[in-house]
Amino acid sequence: MSRDAVDKDQRGRLVEELRSAQAELADRRVEASAGGGVVKVVMSGTQECLQVVIATELLTSGDAKRLEELVLLAVNQAIQESQLMAARRLSPFSDESDQ
Repeated sequence: MSRDAVDKDQRGRLVEELRSAQAELADRRVEASAGGGVVKVVMSGTQECLQVVIATELLTSGDAKRLEELVLLAVNQAIQESQLMAARRLSPFSDESDQ
């Protein structure tokens, strides 16, 4: 087998492994909360916001500013955790591409 054929085969396997890792990340979840758990956000490993849960007592308090701040905190935390999870899962591929 020629070197070009081997390189093409390796690239094909790498692409398949990368697709598999991306699909795995789409199925994985992180959860972040704020305000002692009164706001919870669930996000996928591909940074898709899947769920926002707000405790009834926070909604009935009428404190819109606090609600906005807590949602923002929880969403940003979920994004960071999701990005970290993705970076860890995809890091072997960046190592491969550096070679």
